[in-house]
Amino acid sequence: MIINRDTALFCQIEQSTPIPLWVDFSCEVGKLLAIVGPSGGGKSTLLRMLAGLSLPRTGHIEYDGRTLFDSKRHVHLSPAERHVGYVPQHFGLFPHLTAVDNILAGLDHISKAERKPRAMKWLDEMNLTHVAQRRPSALSGGQQQRIALARALAREPTLLLLDEPFSAVDWETREFLYESLFTLKRSLNIPVIMVTHDLKEALLLADNMLLMDNGYMLQHGSPRTLLSQPASEIVAKQMGQKNVFDAVVTQDRSSQHVSRLDWQGVKLDIAYQASLVQGQKVRWMISSLGVELHNDLSLLKEANCFVVTIVSLLAIGEMTRILLNLNANAQKLHLELPVQIVKQLELTEGKESLVMLNLSCIHIFSSSD
Repeated sequence: MIINRDTALFCQIEQSTPIPLWVDFSCEVGKLLAIVGPSGGGKSTLLRMLAGLSLPRTGHIEYDGRTLFDSKRHVHLSPAERHVGYVPQHFGLFPHLTAVDNILAGLDHISKAERKPRAMKWLDEMNLTHVAQRRPSALSGGQQQRIALARALAREPTLLLLDEPFSAVDWETREFLYESLFTLKRSLNIPVIMVTHDLKEALLLADNMLLMDNGYMLQHGSPRTLLSQPASEIVAKQMGQKNVFDAVVTQDRSSQHVSRLDWQGVKLDIAYQASLVQGQKVRWMISSLGVELHNDLSLLKEANCFVVTIVSLLAIGEMTRILLNLNANAQKLHLELPVQIVKQLELTEGKESLVMLNLSCIHIFSSSD
């Protein structure tokens, strides 16, 4: 995919100290990029570098045809020059100012006559006009978060940066903010970059994701790509994939557009891959979306269809986590189904059923992974 350099954000940073950081990514206008990874992985440091609050050792940051940072050319624009909207992890509100004054504090770049109407507009957008005169200590965590977001958006930024924006709010407020951000990211027509450790949050909101671990970028792409074609087993596990196994290549059936694996004594067909050779040991995975349960015994003749025993059923909200035991080789499979489907299939612990593995959902990790 070709990305227009005049409208997208590009970032390439390499440093070993003081915090290791190796990333190379882009984010288009109107899109939300979620930076995901465990704590201490460099996510917040990267966000501060994009905001201009921290200085990378080497690299290049460019947006909207402007160079924001370039180590070779000694370019380092200040946060004010970058015109960035930045919401830090702990809100960054001034405790001695009211809600409306906190927003006004970020509007000194426009005329005095424009400031109050714009501040009140964004308070209204966040459903917070009734707390305009309250100080942060008199606001809930969710209200403080919305004030911080309103202050960032009131600046009409060219780039919006959010550091764990929903970590300190209750579920109802989080749902409101999800909907607000989903609508805003396109109407604002700017890149939005969000740091989060919550995978479900990233999958819900992000157009693209950047996975990090110990300062290194593991993979950058759409949520669908990272789920179905993870670049490594580490990425698969960070994406919550549990169905990862060993197998051996046993047959090349290119005429039938499939390759065959020996999965711990069980024959498994996958989409044909010319790079695989007979006898090769491989690691493979299948997402829970590719694991299908059936009660129709006639399907047992089909490829990749096996008898399983239901080990456990764990209902969490509207979904049920299911653990299956493959009767032929005692391998464990994980999947999630809506509670209603579990009831329709009459699934119970200890019951035998049929499982079919969709060969198009099977992913082989490269030997270097």
